[in-house]
Formats: sequence, structure tokens, C-alpha cells
Amino acid sequence: MEQKGYASKELFRRFAPYFKKYRKTLCLDLFCASLTTVCELVLPLIMRYITNEGLRDLAALSVNTVVKLGLLYLGLRVIDCIAGYYMANMGHVMGAKIETDMRRDAYDHLQKLSDTYYNNTKVGQIMGRISSDLFDVTEFAHHCPEEFFIAAIKTVISFIVLAQINVMLTLLIFLCVPVMTIVCMKLNFKMRGAFRKRRHQIGELNARVEDSLLGHKVVKAFTNEEIEKDKFEADNGRFLDIKKESYKYMAMFHTSVKVFDGLMYVLVLTVGGIFMIKGIIAPGDLVAYMLYVTTLISTIRRIIEFAEQFQNGMTGIERFLEIVDADIEIFDEPDAKELDSPRGDITFENVSFEYPDDHNRVFKGLNLNIKHGEKVAIVGPSGGGKTTLCNLIPRFYDVTDGRITLDGEDIKHFTLKSLRSCIGIVQQDVYLFSGTIYENIVYGRPGASEEDVIEAAKRAGAHDFISSLKDGYHTYVGERGVKLSGGQKQRISIARVFLKNPPIIILDEATSALDNESEFAVARSLSRLSEGRTTLTIAHRLSSIKNSDRILVLTDRGIEEEGTHDELMEKKGIYNQFYEMANMIK
Repeated sequence: MEQKGYASKELFRRFAPYFKKYRKTLCLDLFCASLTTVCELVLPLIMRYITNEGLRDLAALSVNTVVKLGLLYLGLRVIDCIAGYYMANMGHVMGAKIETDMRRDAYDHLQKLSDTYYNNTKVGQIMGRISSDLFDVTEFAHHCPEEFFIAAIKTVISFIVLAQINVMLTLLIFLCVPVMTIVCMKLNFKMRGAFRKRRHQIGELNARVEDSLLGHKVVKAFTNEEIEKDKFEADNGRFLDIKKESYKYMAMFHTSVKVFDGLMYVLVLTVGGIFMIKGIIAPGDLVAYMLYVTTLISTIRRIIEFAEQFQNGMTGIERFLEIVDADIEIFDEPDAKELDSPRGDITFENVSFEYPDDHNRVFKGLNLNIKHGEKVAIVGPSGGGKTTLCNLIPRFYDVTDGRITLDGEDIKHFTLKSLRSCIGIVQQDVYLFSGTIYENIVYGRPGASEEDVIEAAKRAGAHDFISSLKDGYHTYVGERGVKLSGGQKQRISIARVFLKNPPIIILDEATSALDNESEFAVARSLSRLSEGRTTLTIAHRLSSIKNSDRILVLTDRGIEEEGTHDELMEKKGIYNQFYEMANMIK
């Protein structure tokens, strides 16, 4: 997946709209933040008053006054606790809601992306971006506006109060702030780069683990456990190196802050002490000065402590945007209409196609006409474009040139949903979702009745074996259907298409991976499925397509032969060679 890189300004601009739904919560959260800040800033003023009054005339400072000031501060602390509870509770809930919204938007966008995107992107990377990367957004969404708002209030109020006490000392202290900001910004930039690399490597690590675990049978069959361990160790080691780099910059960041806050304390102690000796600053003012400087430094430290969380959040937002900014290559045209009750006439008119990522040309100037209800088989060498041709009909890819029509109208004039709802696909590599058999069949038509599901299973020849299972239709199939045999999975996938009941069927080598007994059972199901429907069959086992209405021989030069089985055998051409070769292998 391409890492585009975004400026901080762009990240904030793209992230800000997610606060819109929760602006009331955000405003109340910031109001509570201001209350907690006021409570903290009042204490130095109280201490200043008590110290100065006590030094000027201790007898004039009554117990009643001190008690009133204590009660005032107690009331402020109660307000501080209530406001803090709201911030800790509803503020985090707001962040979690924003995280949820972003994850939904990312998932929605992923559903719109074409096969090209998934062919070039590791699933582990995608999983990392929509799960762990967005976890940090919850804290970022809550604390980012809150921390910067509090810092702004404390800085402004501290500057005003301190400037009233002594302008010269205040300017000396605040001169440290811009220098510290420049240094911290440079280190922040380096931290951000390290965090971005760390996030990317987490995705690579996830992808490595996923690849190894899903292929665990192959690993064990070839006794390559040590090789997989070495691969994992290499990726794990790279992750450690990246984390070391990020921690180095983080340590430099924190150390720089300590240097500057130490410098500010030294200025207050030395210059403030000299001013007090010379009578420029009263002792109570120096106490207040020290407390305000402590408040200012603690504020800066909070921002610094928030820096790692901030960079994690910014990196999470950046990686989120890399998903939602991925180009949607297949989309509905502005004037697209619903496809209603198509007959099933399919025509390829001078169609050319090359894959958009590597520009590998598959075919050029292809012309083909398939009548409704016709059973057309496509054979040819691997890489000839058989599967690609069929993938163009439901618009998994769009043609480079020419057009494909359905019942005489360009398929781009129909909405994707209505077009694909009229096409049923049975593939060699059957994908069953983790769940029950019933859930996998009803996926073909969500909301279908139980009677319809059972009827579809019967027509697919799956009802008998399903009924023989302990839990019947509620049998758990395991991840990707690992608890079922190849033939059983294939018949469930056929039942799913029966339930969908589309007028166009694409069979992509649906029986090539099955044993003879399973192939025979599935072939009967496919025969029933194709009755009265426009059917395209991709097959390597030529015996399964002998009864097709028409057979096409597709090579990298296009459609080289066309006709029935008998006609093609008489030509003694490519098809005849394929057939004779298949018989020799038997």
C-alpha cells in the first residue's frame, strides 16, 4: 500500500469534521476544562494574598479571612472534581464514537475498492489500519483539543498575571518558550516519522503472521517451520529496531523539555531572588511567581507527555486517510439505472483490457456474443484471460477499450448493485464465512425463509449431507469452511447461488479441484443450476463441457476457435490437442 504522507495541517483539516456530530459534547468538555484550569490558577493568587498580608501585618490577617479563602478553594475543588469526571467519562466516550465513525467510513470505503487494490495490499496492513491504528484516535480526539485548550488558557493567564507582577522577569521566562517550541517541533517531526514506520511495520508483522497461520498445513507438510520462524524473527527484529529509533527521539524530546524547564526555574530563583532582595518584588509575589511558573512548566510537561499519544493519533489518522483516499476505480455512473429482469444477452464489442496496476495486456479487440439461456464454455491455456473475461461482466474490473452490453445496453449504464445481483458466481476456491451452513447459504439472499434455504440446498444436492451432520444446517463450518470437504463446500456455494436465483451464471473451474465422486455430484448440481440461464463455464476438465451449446478457445491472441465439442474435434485444432492431451493424462 502506498504511503502518501500528509502535512499536519492537512491531517487536522480532514479530521476536524468528525467533531461536528459531537460539537455539543466537545464544547461542554472544553467548558469543563476551563473550569479545572481556573481552579488551578486561583491557588497562586490565594497564596500571594495570604503571604503578602501576613508579612505586611500578620495581626490584620484574621482566621475568618483564611477560613473563607479555604472554603472558596474547597468549592473550586468540588467544581474541579465534577468537571474532571465529565471530561474523563464523556470526553472519552466522544473519542470512542469518533473512532467508531472513522472505522465505519474506512470499512465502507474498502467495500467500494476494486480487485486491483486488494491484489496489491496485504490484508494484515488493512486490518492494522482499521483496528489498532484507530485505537489511538479515541485518546487523540478527546485529549488533543482539551490539552491545547488548557495550555492556551494557562499560558495566557499566567503571562498576564506574571507581567503585572514584573514585566522584565516575565519576558525573560517567556523568551524560553519559542526556543523550546522550535526544538520540540523538530524532534516532533522526527518522532512522527519513526511512529509512521512503526505502524507500517506492525502491519507487515500482522501480514506475516496471518500468511503463516493460514498456510500452516503447507508449512507443516514441507517441514518449513524453521524457515517461517526465521522470516518472523526478521520482521520482529525490524520492528524492534524501529521502536528503538522512536524511543531515541522520544528521549531526546523529554530531555530537551527538562533542560528548558530547569532553565526557567533557575531564572525565577536567581533573578526573582535578586529582585526580592532589592525590593522590586514582594515575597508574596515571588511565591505566586514560583507557583505560576510551576503551573506553566507542568502545562508544558503535560503537552510533552501528550506528545507520544499525539503522534500515535496523528499517525493513526494518516494511515486512516491512506485507506479512504484510495481511488475507487469501479463506481456507478451519474446516470446509472437499476437493472430489472434482464434476459441475459451478453455482447463484447471490440473489448480490450489491461490490468491497471502493471498494465499487463490480457486481450485486445475481443468480440463475443452470448445469447440468453446459452451455455458457453471457455477453455484455453493458463494466462489466456478466461477468468479475466468473466470478471469483466460483473465489473470487478472495467474494460480498457470497447464495451460490454447486457440486453443491448452498456453494463456501465446499470448500478453495480443491480448488475451484480443478476449474476451468480461459483468459483473453484470456495469462500465460506465463519459461521453455520445456514448462514452461508442465506447469504445468497438475506432475509430468505428457512423453507427457501432448504429448497436451495436440495436443488444443489447438499440437503442430504447437511441433514446427516450432528447440527444439520446449524453446523459450524469453521474459518473458510475448514470443517467441510471440498465437495461439500462447493455444493453449499451452489446452494447459495440457487437461493440468489440470478439469470446469469459464471462457473469458474467449479469442479477442477474435486475428486471424481464429488465432481459427479457437483456436476449434477451445476447442470440443474444452469437450466434456463445464460451460463459461462471456465473449465480445465474438458469432459465436463462436452454438452455446452458453444465452446470458445481463448488464448493470448483472442478467441482462436469456436463451436460445439464435435465441431471443434473435427477441426483438429487447439481444442482437439487439449482434449487428446487430457485423455493421455487419464
